[in-house]
Amino acid sequence: MTTSTGPTVVGFPRRTPEEPLPLSQYASHREQNGLVLSHLPNGVPVWLVTRHEDVRAVLTHPKISANPDNEGFPNVGETMGVPKQDQIPGWFVGLDSPEHDRFRKVLIPEFTVRRVRELRPAIERTVDERIDAMLAAGDRADLIGDFALPVPSLVISSLLGVPPADRDFFESRTRTLVAIRTSTDEERATATRELLRYINRLIAIKEKWPGDDLISRLLATGQLTSVELSGVLLLLLIAGHETTANNIGLGVVTLLANPQWIGHERLVEELLRLHSVADMVALRVAVDDVEIAGRLIRKGEGIVPLLAAANHDTEVFGCPHAFDPERSERRHVAFGYGVHQCLGQNLVRVEMEIAYRKLFERIPTLELDVPPDGLAFKYDGILFGLHELPVRW
Repeated sequence: MTTSTGPTVVGFPRRTPEEPLPLSQYASHREQNGLVLSHLPNGVPVWLVTRHEDVRAVLTHPKISANPDNEGFPNVGETMGVPKQDQIPGWFVGLDSPEHDRFRKVLIPEFTVRRVRELRPAIERTVDERIDAMLAAGDRADLIGDFALPVPSLVISSLLGVPPADRDFFESRTRTLVAIRTSTDEERATATRELLRYINRLIAIKEKWPGDDLISRLLATGQLTSVELSGVLLLLLIAGHETTANNIGLGVVTLLANPQWIGHERLVEELLRLHSVADMVALRVAVDDVEIAGRLIRKGEGIVPLLAAANHDTEVFGCPHAFDPERSERRHVAFGYGVHQCLGQNLVRVEMEIAYRKLFERIPTLELDVPPDGLAFKYDGILFGLHELPVRW
């Protein structure tokens, strides 16, 4: 039954040093009768969804869209939101079924558990090389800039078949794209254009001289145009870069504070749930009147399912703020839910597992080089994480 009382109106979630993720206000939002109404930084009203059950309902409802072309779709920033197809064709996470399914069907074979297992030796080599470089440079490092960011960038570069000589260019442009604090909208737009130009040249090369890489295999399917493929590759590059880096960095901090869990087989899943770095990325809009949690959401109204709020719902996860890899509840939505669930989740899991294992095996004396309250968290970006992570050994 649709509730007849008016919605609670709250401020838009903002992370601050006093309010680390997940925000304490999420708990009070979950206790409200139905959803809560807020306003984006640009003043546009939007619904916030905080309950685990309701978040999953939103992410699977056929009348709720991920397409930014729909009127009322929430826009969180010029270069931080979901691009439209006329801006970047092939950015398939901004499409609904059946258009979205066409892209996903082609990509699924590249990210299966078996395929990612085959990539493990290459990932381990990449991790070892980054650790070698840190050890050779001395007894201190910024674990974000020297390790957490380069590892996923180098892994995806290798997967795409980017020549080793070009990987510094690839990584530098990607860093500009994800550096919300230090890059302007104009700089990120320029980096996007430069990456797309490079990717288009790489596609043209692979069309003439295919190899054993993801681009060549996708071209061989004949299911995507070159323009669509370039957008797909840019999406894979961005989606697989900062989210993984953020998870690695936050996970290291958590494990340094809880060393008894280092090496536990379930630590990756628990870290994914605990930190939920992609809290606000699953932006949606109602394309017809729908009812969620007894609340009527009208056509054209924007929706933000808060993944971190869902992953700390006490109705699903006991003591959700505690880091407990042995917890029995395993229904986190850190990778989203439904048809838009993160395609690269198997790769992220393996990169995180190898990164933690190698780091603590090879640098057993690893420790923070600043007090925990001196860490530079990302309070100004759409993804949560660390700007820097000074460590020593």
